Amino acid sequence: MFRNQYDTDVTTWSPQGRIHQVEYAMEAVKQGSACVGVKSKTHAVLTALKRSTNDMSSYQKKIFKVDEHMGIAISGLTADARSLCMYMRTECLQHKYVYESPVPVQRLVIDIADKCQGCTQSASARPYGVGLLVAGMDQTGPHVYYNCPSGNYYEYKAMTIGARSQAAKTYLEKHFASFENLELKDLVKHALTALKETSQNGDINAKNASVAIVGIDHPFTTYDEENVQQFIDLLDKDEISEGATKTETDTAMQE
Repeated sequence: MFRNQYDTDVTTWSPQGRIHQVEYAMEAVKQGSACVGVKSKTHAVLTALKRSTNDMSSYQKKIFKVDEHMGIAISGLTADARSLCMYMRTECLQHKYVYESPVPVQRLVIDIADKCQGCTQSASARPYGVGLLVAGMDQTGPHVYYNCPSGNYYEYKAMTIGARSQAAKTYLEKHFASFENLELKDLVKHALTALKETSQNGDINAKNASVAIVGIDHPFTTYDEENVQQFIDLLDKDEISEGATKTETDTAMQE
């Protein structure tokens, strides 16, 4: 009942102790297309589900390279994400110029979290309506962080955001304990399988999926279109082998 009265700016608290403008920004993340981030002891992987507004338009880019050792996957308002990505790239360049080394992943995540939180302190600003999954590699190993529009940030072994992300989260909760020692190929398969759980028709292909990988001796690289097909094929092979195994089991039971 208070929403129309207390959501006009970001500095007004409702009687329930809520800031509706921040909640609207977090809802934009929930409505965006899904992204998945996972990591092992050697690599971090991002996967994202791309959308197109209609049959005549191209698919919207969801993964952005920030630096050679870091990148982001986004869910929410793409315009806000591009603005934050440009800021992150500038910070990386300045750090490299001053210290002659890549910026630590956590330091940049804290910086971007402070920037997001600053937008919740002034009535003339609005929160960024985008959530970021940040994957990076530094001296302490691979990392996956989630940055919330409220200014909170968290590090995860595996994380998913966006529409229907609960299905992917359920899958990741069942398997994340094994991720640390996985080879890169198997880690990517888990990330794509989790992403597939969020697809409305249960289908991912080279057009609507993106994969990004960063790790030891592996700079941040994004795979789109025909480049991502190699990972989709790995997923299809597993499904075919599982189907064949199930058929053999059913036949044996009938006999």
